[in-house]
Amino acid sequence: MLSYLAATLPDNTPPLARILALQCALRVDDTLHVRLPRGLLRSLHVDAPELWQNLEQVHWLRTSLTSTRNETIAELTDPGLLGQAPARPDRRRAADWALRAGRPSKTGQAGGLQQLASIYIAAHTDARGEGLAEPDRMARACGLRISELSCLLDLLMATGVLGAWRACPYTQDLHWTL
Repeated sequence: MLSYLAATLPDNTPPLARILALQCALRVDDTLHVRLPRGLLRSLHVDAPELWQNLEQVHWLRTSLTSTRNETIAELTDPGLLGQAPARPDRRRAADWALRAGRPSKTGQAGGLQQLASIYIAAHTDARGEGLAEPDRMARACGLRISELSCLLDLLMATGVLGAWRACPYTQDLHWTL
Protein backbone atom coordinates (compact mmCIF):
# COMPACT_ATOMS: atom_id res chain seq x y z
CA MET A 1 0.00 0.00 0.00
CA LEU A 2 2.96 2.31 0.64
CA SER A 3 4.07 1.78 -2.97
CA TYR A 4 0.55 2.49 -4.23
CA LEU A 5 0.43 5.74 -2.26
CA ALA A 6 3.89 6.72 -3.46
CA ALA A 7 2.65 6.37 -7.02
CA THR A 8 -0.69 8.15 -6.57
CA LEU A 9 0.09 11.02 -4.20
CA PRO A 10 2.08 14.04 -5.37
CA ASP A 11 5.65 14.38 -4.10
CA ASN A 12 4.77 17.43 -2.01
CA THR A 13 2.11 15.59 0.03
CA PRO A 14 3.09 16.10 3.70
CA PRO A 15 4.10 13.01 5.72
CA LEU A 16 1.13 13.25 8.07
CA ALA A 17 -1.24 13.44 5.09
CA ARG A 18 0.45 10.28 3.75
CA ILE A 19 -0.15 8.54 7.09
CA LEU A 20 -3.78 9.63 6.95
CA ALA A 21 -4.04 8.35 3.36
CA LEU A 22 -2.50 5.04 4.44
CA GLN A 23 -5.09 4.60 7.19
CA CYS A 24 -7.89 5.54 4.77
CA ALA A 25 -6.64 3.15 2.08
CA LEU A 26 -6.31 0.27 4.52
CA ARG A 27 -9.68 0.88 6.20
CA VAL A 28 -11.81 1.61 3.09
CA ASP A 29 -14.85 -0.56 2.43
CA ASP A 30 -15.88 -2.03 -0.92
CA THR A 31 -17.81 1.16 -1.81
CA LEU A 32 -14.66 3.29 -1.31
CA HIS A 33 -16.00 4.84 1.91
CA VAL A 34 -14.04 5.06 5.13
CA ARG A 35 -15.01 6.02 8.67
CA LEU A 36 -12.19 7.07 10.97
CA PRO A 37 -12.83 7.69 14.67
CA ARG A 38 -11.43 10.99 15.90
CA GLY A 39 -9.62 9.18 18.72
CA LEU A 40 -7.64 7.18 16.17
CA LEU A 41 -6.82 10.34 14.25
CA ARG A 42 -5.69 12.14 17.41
CA SER A 43 -3.49 9.21 18.45
CA LEU A 44 -1.65 9.45 15.13
CA HIS A 45 -1.57 13.27 15.20
CA VAL A 46 -3.48 13.35 11.89
CA ASP A 47 -6.66 15.05 13.09
CA ALA A 48 -5.83 18.46 11.59
CA PRO A 49 -8.31 19.70 8.94
CA GLU A 50 -5.48 20.78 6.63
CA LEU A 51 -4.38 17.14 6.20
CA TRP A 52 -7.83 16.23 4.88
CA GLN A 53 -7.71 19.34 2.69
CA ASN A 54 -4.35 18.26 1.26
CA LEU A 55 -5.87 14.97 0.13
CA GLU A 56 -9.01 16.69 -1.18
CA GLN A 57 -6.96 19.21 -3.18
CA VAL A 58 -5.20 16.41 -5.06
CA HIS A 59 -8.59 14.71 -5.63
CA TRP A 60 -7.61 11.61 -3.65
CA LEU A 61 -10.67 11.74 -1.41
CA ARG A 62 -13.76 13.75 -0.52
CA THR A 63 -14.83 14.25 3.07
CA SER A 64 -18.50 13.76 3.79
CA LEU A 65 -20.86 16.35 5.14
CA THR A 66 -22.22 13.61 7.41
CA SER A 67 -18.97 13.51 9.41
CA THR A 68 -19.57 14.01 13.11
CA ARG A 69 -17.66 15.24 16.14
CA ASN A 70 -16.63 11.64 16.84
CA GLU A 71 -15.69 10.40 13.37
CA THR A 72 -14.71 11.61 9.93
CA ILE A 73 -16.30 9.97 6.93
CA ALA A 74 -14.71 10.18 3.50
CA GLU A 75 -15.01 8.72 0.03
CA LEU A 76 -11.84 7.76 -1.78
CA THR A 77 -11.87 8.69 -5.45
CA ASP A 78 -9.59 6.06 -6.99
CA PRO A 79 -11.46 2.82 -7.74
CA GLY A 80 -8.10 1.23 -8.60
CA LEU A 81 -7.39 1.21 -4.88
CA LEU A 82 -9.56 -1.84 -4.34
CA GLY A 83 -7.41 -3.83 -6.78
CA GLN A 84 -4.24 -2.89 -4.87
CA ALA A 85 -5.14 -4.38 -1.55
CA PRO A 86 -5.93 -7.78 -0.08
CA ALA A 87 -9.31 -8.59 1.39
CA ARG A 88 -10.81 -6.12 3.85
CA PRO A 89 -10.02 -8.11 7.05
CA ASP A 90 -6.36 -8.26 6.01
CA ARG A 91 -6.32 -4.55 5.23
CA ARG A 92 -7.85 -3.75 8.62
CA ARG A 93 -5.17 -5.82 10.36
CA ALA A 94 -2.55 -3.98 8.30
CA ALA A 95 -4.09 -0.65 9.33
CA ASP A 96 -3.84 -1.63 12.99
CA TRP A 97 -0.26 -2.79 12.45
CA ALA A 98 0.64 0.53 10.74
CA LEU A 99 -1.01 2.37 13.61
CA ARG A 100 1.29 0.61 16.09
CA ALA A 101 4.41 0.81 13.89
CA GLY A 102 4.15 4.57 13.42
CA ARG A 103 2.70 5.66 16.72
CA PRO A 104 4.23 8.86 18.07
CA SER A 105 5.03 7.20 21.41
CA LYS A 106 7.46 4.91 19.55
CA THR A 107 8.98 7.51 17.24
CA GLY A 108 9.10 10.35 19.75
CA GLN A 109 7.72 13.79 19.14
CA ALA A 110 10.00 14.28 16.14
CA GLY A 111 7.11 14.57 13.67
CA GLY A 112 5.20 12.98 10.86
CA LEU A 113 8.18 12.21 8.65
CA GLN A 114 9.71 10.03 11.36
CA GLN A 115 6.34 8.30 11.88
CA LEU A 116 5.99 7.59 8.16
CA ALA A 117 9.59 6.40 7.87
CA SER A 118 9.08 4.12 10.89
CA ILE A 119 6.09 2.52 9.16
CA TYR A 120 8.11 2.06 5.97
CA ILE A 121 11.05 0.58 7.88
CA ALA A 122 8.82 -1.78 9.85
CA ALA A 123 7.17 -2.96 6.62
CA HIS A 124 10.58 -3.75 5.12
CA THR A 125 12.17 -5.41 8.16
CA ASP A 126 12.37 -9.16 8.61
CA ALA A 127 11.74 -11.17 11.78
CA ARG A 128 15.42 -10.86 12.79
CA GLY A 129 15.10 -7.06 12.87
CA GLU A 130 17.09 -6.49 9.67
CA GLY A 131 15.81 -4.49 6.74
CA LEU A 132 16.63 -3.64 3.18
CA ALA A 133 15.22 -1.09 0.73
CA GLU A 134 16.12 0.73 -2.44
CA PRO A 135 16.76 4.37 -1.53
CA ASP A 136 14.66 5.79 -4.36
CA ARG A 137 11.64 3.72 -3.34
CA MET A 138 11.95 4.70 0.32
CA ALA A 139 12.41 8.36 -0.59
CA ARG A 140 9.35 8.31 -2.86
CA ALA A 141 7.20 6.55 -0.23
CA CYS A 142 8.20 9.18 2.35
CA GLY A 143 7.89 12.12 -0.05
CA LEU A 144 11.60 12.99 0.15
CA ARG A 145 14.55 13.52 -2.12
CA ILE A 146 17.13 10.73 -1.97
CA SER A 147 19.70 13.23 -0.66
CA GLU A 148 17.54 13.72 2.47
CA LEU A 149 17.41 10.04 3.45
CA SER A 150 20.70 9.87 5.32
CA CYS A 151 19.63 12.69 7.66
CA LEU A 152 16.30 10.97 8.25
CA LEU A 153 17.95 7.62 8.99
CA ASP A 154 20.43 9.29 11.33
CA LEU A 155 17.51 10.93 13.14
CA LEU A 156 15.78 7.55 13.48
CA MET A 157 18.98 6.17 15.01
CA ALA A 158 19.12 9.08 17.44
CA THR A 159 15.52 8.46 18.53
CA GLY A 160 16.14 4.73 18.97
CA VAL A 161 13.97 3.45 16.11
CA LEU A 162 17.04 2.14 14.27
CA GLY A 163 20.05 0.47 15.82
CA ALA A 164 22.25 1.01 12.77
CA TRP A 165 22.00 1.66 9.05
CA ARG A 166 24.32 1.78 6.04
CA ALA A 167 24.19 2.14 2.29
CA CYS A 168 25.75 -0.71 0.32
CA PRO A 169 28.75 0.74 -1.56
CA TYR A 170 27.98 -1.28 -4.71
CA THR A 171 24.20 -1.20 -5.05
CA GLN A 172 23.45 1.82 -2.81
CA ASP A 173 20.66 -0.25 -1.19
CA LEU A 174 19.87 0.74 2.37
CA HIS A 175 20.44 -1.87 5.07
CA TRP A 176 19.39 -1.42 8.70
CA THR A 177 18.89 -3.16 11.99
CA LEU A 178 16.31 -2.27 14.58
